[in-house]
Amino acid sequence: MIYAPAEDSYLIQKEIQRLAKGKVLEIGIGSGILSETAAKLKGVTSVLGVDIKKEAVAHCKAEVKSKRCKFLVSDLFGKVPKQKFDTIIFNPPYLPEQEGELWELQTDVSGGKHGYEVVDRFLSSVNDFLTDKGVVLLLFSTLTGKSKVEEFIAQNMMEYDELSKLKIAWEQLFVYRIKKSKLRKTFEKKGVKSLRAFNRGHRGIIYTGKLKAKKIAIKVQRTDIDAKDTVDNEVKQLRVLNRKGIGPKVIFSGKDYFAYNFVEGDFIFDYIDRKDVKKADVIKVLVDVFEQMYVLDHLKLNKEEMHHPVKHVVVGKKNKVTLLDFERCKPRNKVHNVTQFCQFVISGRMLPHLQRHNLKISMLDMLKLSKGYSRHKTRENFENILGLLK
Repeated sequence: MIYAPAEDSYLIQKEIQRLAKGKVLEIGIGSGILSETAAKLKGVTSVLGVDIKKEAVAHCKAEVKSKRCKFLVSDLFGKVPKQKFDTIIFNPPYLPEQEGELWELQTDVSGGKHGYEVVDRFLSSVNDFLTDKGVVLLLFSTLTGKSKVEEFIAQNMMEYDELSKLKIAWEQLFVYRIKKSKLRKTFEKKGVKSLRAFNRGHRGIIYTGKLKAKKIAIKVQRTDIDAKDTVDNEVKQLRVLNRKGIGPKVIFSGKDYFAYNFVEGDFIFDYIDRKDVKKADVIKVLVDVFEQMYVLDHLKLNKEEMHHPVKHVVVGKKNKVTLLDFERCKPRNKVHNVTQFCQFVISGRMLPHLQRHNLKISMLDMLKLSKGYSRHKTRENFENILGLLK
């Protein structure tokens, strides 16, 4: 079964006639109407059309006569040659999946359980095949989830504008023109590939990518909040701390962003609760965090949030501890990194995790010793705190 042209095909066809140029790639060719439309345009030099269905590819090879067109079988970009295209067209299956649908019908109209999964997969890979000035022409429906599609676009560091829409009986169709954002182009020029949103924090958005086959992370300042320059402050402090072996290693930076080596490992609670982790491992990790807090104290830098650092301490291979999130780190005359971590270690949140390893720390002794350290931040007073762990 081959998807026959319908309202959606004709809606995106108009935008193709207006905007397609250069080397064109169409994902999901169906009857071939859109590839054939592009091939007729003066500004188009070649068209490659792909489809997951062998029948659709065979049909297009037989029926589309343009010498500019080539067709092959591919699940999205799976078999597409590694090259860049000026225009990428996708009229995807975009409806939510119905129970009991045949595979042939699913691949024609169903975009996954919720209707947007195929669009998500497409947008996750499209940038690797798009030129810097290239455009994506994407059609979808309100049944796909308009906000979801826009979320996927943002996650992949792209921007869009709405070209056209059409109201039909039970849904509204949209055609979006999607381009690489200025920031994405900046990172790609530095050699970063496979950029994808990873996490959204209070003050920054973290993306992951590949640089020379190595996984990296990029933190970008959020623009939808009142706080400004928190990412710039973080990279400033990290460059100081990296010289002391603290924090993820900064690779490059610019206004409102910086890239660093991606930190693999477990957050501290997840690490302590692992079955392969022993009591001695837990003690070693806690001592390591305390040592880094001691360095911060003597640099007169307050990291903040170390009284509840459940997402700030990552433990990797060989119990290597890396501290994350230095957005609020600032020079201070009064510093409390060690004492904040003391609070965390004896807190009710930490207690059940330590009990798994029969690790008991006297709350009264910790409070007494942390007060002594707070008054006089000497190595001797610090060692007394570590003694409660050892």
